[in-house]
Amino acid sequence: MSNRICAVIPTYNNCGTLEDIVRRTMRYVRDVVVVNDGSTDASAEILSSMTEDGLHVIQYGRNRGKGYALRRGLLFAAEHGFSYALTIDSDGQHYPEDIPLLLEASGKWPEDLITGQRTLEAGTVPGGRRFANGFSNFWYAVQTGACVGDTQCGFRLYPLWRMRGIRMLTSRYESELELLVFSAWAGIKVRPVPVRVWYPPAGERISHFRPFYDFLRISVLNTLLCGGAVLYGYPMMLIRWICGR
Repeated sequence: MSNRICAVIPTYNNCGTLEDIVRRTMRYVRDVVVVNDGSTDASAEILSSMTEDGLHVIQYGRNRGKGYALRRGLLFAAEHGFSYALTIDSDGQHYPEDIPLLLEASGKWPEDLITGQRTLEAGTVPGGRRFANGFSNFWYAVQTGACVGDTQCGFRLYPLWRMRGIRMLTSRYESELELLVFSAWAGIKVRPVPVRVWYPPAGERISHFRPFYDFLRISVLNTLLCGGAVLYGYPMMLIRWICGR
């Protein structure tokens, strides 16, 4: 098995931070896959002007959602022989300087899915985001029997070589919860690592998270995942436990 690692950066209308995040990420990960999810700002022009070796760009004309962009990026990584894919948002909330923390954890636990765990304090993080995260954390525990303190963090390191049979069903923000649940059902331990997070002041904040609509989608997904946990997830985890795997 190769230990090749790439970074996947989905982006939608974040031209103000995109180039900075890409360049800072490339200090730690040589190959970076940017998925331009139908941006209508200057993102395409910025990406076209960047000539760094190891930069791969996927672009399409219509916005399809973060989950779809992640799927395209992870599929590209798997098809090009990468064993691990690090995902990081392009809006500046994640610090690329924390990438070594995820790489170090993966070095210790190479079979695990490493996920960032943010400190979501009132006053620094939008209330809708904190509520949605707490809601998802609760249902993740119900669906997998495990606890993760930040199921909505997109700063992760996926062991692609262990995820070959996992298929994403959703296309927007809820897809990141879906990936965690499916990974747990497949016997992949989800291991959180504390990372920093930055949210700009409310007047400067650019967010594509729609509190009502995206929370509704998360609720529908959780309903389906609870049924899946009863019919598939828990039986599979029980079988692995009995077999000592």
